[in-house]
Amino acid sequence: MASLVLTIRETLRYRGAVGQWSWVLHRVTGLGVVLFLILHVIDTSWAVFYPSMYEHAIKIYQSPLFTLGEFALVFCVVYHAFNGLRIGIMDNRPELWRYQDRAAYIVLGATVLVLVPVFIGMGLHVVDHYQEPVNNLPLTEVLISQLPFAAGMGAAIIGALILSAIYGVLMGSEKATVSAKHSGSPIERFWWNFMRISGLLIIPLVFGHLAMMHIIQGVFDITAAGYPVVGVPQVGQALTDGSVVIGNGWNDAGSAVEFVAERWTYAIAGVAIWRVYDIALLILVTLHGFNGLRYVLTDYTMDKPLLRRASVIVCFIGALVLLGVGGGALLGSIEPTAIEQAKHAMRAVSMAGQ
Repeated sequence: MASLVLTIRETLRYRGAVGQWSWVLHRVTGLGVVLFLILHVIDTSWAVFYPSMYEHAIKIYQSPLFTLGEFALVFCVVYHAFNGLRIGIMDNRPELWRYQDRAAYIVLGATVLVLVPVFIGMGLHVVDHYQEPVNNLPLTEVLISQLPFAAGMGAAIIGALILSAIYGVLMGSEKATVSAKHSGSPIERFWWNFMRISGLLIIPLVFGHLAMMHIIQGVFDITAAGYPVVGVPQVGQALTDGSVVIGNGWNDAGSAVEFVAERWTYAIAGVAIWRVYDIALLILVTLHGFNGLRYVLTDYTMDKPLLRRASVIVCFIGALVLLGVGGGALLGSIEPTAIEQAKHAMRAVSMAGQ
């Protein structure tokens, strides 16, 4: 941990060096995105596996604490995307590195330019929401609800440390630093190229997702009864008799589960386009995010073989779990009974927020 403390201390002392701050901010925003990715993928999978829990999760997302977190998340995504694009361009054009300070300021300017209208759009959703009487969950309940995620992450870390220790015992001692043959291995070259190619592919996918789910239709609209579902054409009018029809493009009951069902059911020429879109997003962001996390963790554990191996293992576990859970949900189906369960859960959650 000494190297991490040294990095933080020297970063704070390294005044006026925009390149250093860009490096730090790129890592911090990347870590923020990975943290949200874990929560978001697991929560969204509940729309298929645990409909009642998904309704509760969306109610938590609509709390003031997570509303602030949503703005922070969008900043992290936008800055990380633009700065990653800068890194990719300069890695392929080394002669441009002498302009890195200028490029870093361009990234900051582009981030601000994008975020101003985005935050205005998001802010309007927040204002509209709070113009009506709102039953927010207590802050204590919101915080306690995150404990299972923290416990899961803790279990993954402990498991990775145990596996790393077992590997060390079985394989014997090893050098504390990575040898040259490993640092330039084909696998590492593959991941180096993957990070840059996947970054390019992720940008339009993530920006499209942000536009639909945070600007055009915010998190508060997901549970608005009789509200159109973004990205899905509306057929006729929303139902007002309490019944639910999947495939009409309307969130009849105002259920978060029904919202997901409408999007994932919509198909063009027999292809469920939003499932395909989300599968591509899940795979690319998960692999990109956890490989980036591996880079960060191994940077600070190079002289500690046990922790370095554990860092790789915990990233592998995290990616495997998210791909399994998220992929299982995307390949699953949402039955009408799930929406009925969600409707009952909505009423219970609303009463709890009063």
